[in-house]
Amino acid sequence: MNCPIGKASQLSGVGIETIRYYEREGITPKPDRTAAGRRDYDTQSIARLRFVKRCRELGFSIADIKILLNLSHSDSKTCEEAGAIGVSNLELVRSKIADLKRMETALTELVASCHKGQQDCPMLQELFSD
Repeated sequence: MNCPIGKASQLSGVGIETIRYYEREGITPKPDRTAAGRRDYDTQSIARLRFVKRCRELGFSIADIKILLNLSHSDSKTCEEAGAIGVSNLELVRSKIADLKRMETALTELVASCHKGQQDCPMLQELFSD
């Protein structure tokens, strides 16, 4: 089953402009074109788009996705290599979570200092402070 970019977008859950971006960046190959010059996506291309979408949802970088894609189509693919990329991404996610928790604590303290009807806002003063 081949389909145009709009249908490929619908089937993969990836936006049309994002599909075009992935093609420009070499993440997905440029599809064949119809006689009218329109992109023509096959089931393999749609599966690849879904793979990339899942990777992006998990926070993998474009560079890591390219490596994972190469591993998935390699005769010498190893779970160890893919796992190392996964571990690295997991560490990055955990770091981001720690940063978000620090931000949550700081914002909780700032918001708690605000009181209805108060003229001088301690939160704004704190945000402007050195």
